[in-house]
Amino acid sequence: MSRLPIPNEESISSLIYIIRGEKVMLDYHLASLYAVETRILKQTVRRNKDRFPEDFMFELTDDEINLMVSQKLIPSKKFFGGARPFAFTEQGVAMLSSVLNSERANSVNIQIIRVFTRMRAMIESHKDILNKLEMLEKKDLELDEKVTLIFEYLKELEQSKQEQTDFKQRKRIGFKTN
Repeated sequence: MSRLPIPNEESISSLIYIIRGEKVMLDYHLASLYAVETRILKQTVRRNKDRFPEDFMFELTDDEINLMVSQKLIPSKKFFGGARPFAFTEQGVAMLSSVLNSERANSVNIQIIRVFTRMRAMIESHKDILNKLEMLEKKDLELDEKVTLIFEYLKELEQSKQEQTDFKQRKRIGFKTN
C-alpha cells in the first residue's frame, strides 16, 4: 500500500477559512487530508459527539454554505453531496486525531496544528501594524470631517460676501439727493 505524502503547510493553510469569526477547516477537506471518506469522518464525530462541543466543531448553515459558494470557496452546494459540512476549529482538529486514531491522522494533524500556530503567531506579530493602521484610519476620518467643516465655512463665507455684494449693487429706492 503506497503512503500518501503529508501535505505541506501552504496547501493546508489554503483550506482554512474564517467562519463565525473562527479559523476553521471543513470536514470534506480534513477527510481528504486524513485519507478517509467524509462520511466515515462524520460518523466518527457523531459517535464521539461529547468530545466536540460547539467551540470545537459546528455544522454550517444554509446561509454560510451559500456565502461560500458566492465567494467561490466551493463550486456549488452539491459539492458536499447534499449534506451540511462540519467546520472544525483548531481544538476540533486536535480532537479529530484522537478519535480517528490512525498514524496518518496523527501525522497530518501535527502539520495542521503547526499551520494554525504559525497563523496565530503571524496575526500576533502584525497586531501592532493593524493597530497603527486603525489609528491612521481614525485620524483620516477626523481629518475628513474637519476638511468638510472648513469647506462648509468657506461656502458660508462666500455666500455672505455674495449677499454683501448683492446688497451694495441693488437698485436704491426712495428720495435721492445730489
